[in-house]
Parts: sequence; structure tokens; C-alpha cells
Amino acid sequence: MKAKYTLVTILVLLLTTTIAQAQTEMADTMRSNGKIYVVVAVLATIFAGIFAYLIYLDRKLTKAEKS
Repeated sequence: MKAKYTLVTILVLLLTTTIAQAQTEMADTMRSNGKIYVVVAVLATIFAGIFAYLIYLDRKLTKAEKS
């Protein structure tokens, strides 16, 4: 049973390394084309939206708990 988890962990680490190398090449290509800033702006907008929604939801739940 423990061997299964070890094997899965090793495979996940190998896959992660492979994906990281491919993403590094993609990031270099996007940076050279100037598109990396668009990607960063979109990701920042998404995270800001999620953060704002969580704050809104927290306030709403706090108000519901008090009443």
C-alpha cells in the first residue's frame, strides 16, 4: 500500500518537472512577444475578482450570523 503512494508521488514529481520545463519555454516565447503582460493582467484581474467576492461573501455571512 505504501509502495503505491511512493510510486504515485514519484510520477507526480516527474510530471511536474516536465510541465514546468514546457511552461518556461512558453513563458520565454510570450515574454519575447510582449504577451506575458496580458497574461499577468488577466490573472491579476481574476484573482482580484475572487478576493473581492470572498470579502463580499464574508460580510454577508457575518451579517446573517448576527441576525
